[in-house]
Amino acid sequence: MMTLICSIVAGAIAASASIIYASLGETISQRSGVMNLGLEGVMLVGAIVGYCTATATHSLGLSVLATLFAGALLGLLFAFLTVTMRANQAVCGLAMVMFGTGLSGMMGKSVSGAATFTGFSKISLPLLGNIPILGPIFFNQCVLVYALYILVPLATWWMFRTRTGMRLRALGENPAALDAMGMNVFAARYIYVIIGMAIVAMGGAYITLAYTTAWTEEMTSGKGWIAAAIVVFALWNPAKAALGSILFGLIEIVDLRLQSMGIPIPSYFLSMLPYIATVIVLIVSTGNFGKRYNRMPAAIAVPYDRESR
Repeated sequence: MMTLICSIVAGAIAASASIIYASLGETISQRSGVMNLGLEGVMLVGAIVGYCTATATHSLGLSVLATLFAGALLGLLFAFLTVTMRANQAVCGLAMVMFGTGLSGMMGKSVSGAATFTGFSKISLPLLGNIPILGPIFFNQCVLVYALYILVPLATWWMFRTRTGMRLRALGENPAALDAMGMNVFAARYIYVIIGMAIVAMGGAYITLAYTTAWTEEMTSGKGWIAAAIVVFALWNPAKAALGSILFGLIEIVDLRLQSMGIPIPSYFLSMLPYIATVIVLIVSTGNFGKRYNRMPAAIAVPYDRESR
């Protein structure tokens, strides 16, 4: 029984890694005051760029670099539209979804039926992997999951315990105050959006480089929307977003387990569970309960104009 539980929890962590990357990147972006609802499109571009690079070069390192570069380019484009041109962020986000879906579908045709490659495989860490219960769950994962063990605590500490992290949070709360102190609000938002979208793209690449090592159109299956909901529910906290992502990963793994066990529950209903949970999260986050505890950055989705301050 314990072996089964460890297997399910370990699978939940592996399944949730793509959502953790996406929610972490979006948290950084939204903390700076820029809301990008186009996570689904960015993840799809990251997935196909990583996959194409891996099949062409058979180098996982180059695949990761190419993915980060592609995500950064999309972040640069999004920042130009929303920060410089002050376009509506919600509309630009939806446009990013359509752009990413179309671009990834077009690029995916070139690798349809491509030879398989060896992606990031699970590595049991010496000593840590032998710890009872915890070892099989946390320390028998792939490198991209181990990277999250560092990124999430580091981002949480940096965001809430450092001077630059405080400035990031102030950027999403009162950019005019930072401007008055001499900080370039526009440049700062550019930087954080670019970094955030590069991390989001890694969420898509994780799927094709580690989780499935295959490509199919729209394979993210709504994970970008789930990540966007988790960011709100986690109150823009990277650590809480990671825990929420693991919960969604657990729902996905339980879904697969129940289907493999042949339990007489309609498969369509089981597949709906993650999205039902997403709707519940949004209702709780935006309802009366959420309004009491939800500390949304005051300047989020509000274009900054120096002349209006």
